[in-house]
Parts: sequence; C-alpha cells; structure tokens
Amino acid sequence: MNLAAIGVPGLIIILVLVLIVFGPRKLPEVGSAIGKTLAEFKKSAKGIMDDEEDKPAVKDITDTQK
Repeated sequence: MNLAAIGVPGLIIILVLVLIVFGPRKLPEVGSAIGKTLAEFKKSAKGIMDDEEDKPAVKDITDTQK
C-alpha cells in the first residue's frame, strides 16, 4: 500500500477515527504496538528475501542431457 495513494485528507480521517476509538491516553501505546509490529514484519520479510537469495539456482534438466 502506498501512503501517497491515501492522500492527506484520508490520513487525517484515519487519525481522527483512531483518536475517537482509542482515546488520547491509549494512542501512544497503539502507535508503539503498530511500530513494533511493522518492524518485526519488515525484519521477517528481509530474512525471507535473504534466504531466497542464498539458495543455489536449480539447473534446467535439458541442459544436462545435451
């Protein structure tokens, strides 16, 4: 998802809704939890991408039969 696609008015509406639902006292806790979740997701995704790069390339069977 691209944040530019949401736009500034969309972000303002989302922030107001989050503020209404969670209240001003819980907002820092929610933000921290979201930040930690995103960081863990990025770390896991990077680990998966690194694992894919480390795998040896599979040779085509037809190349070995010639």
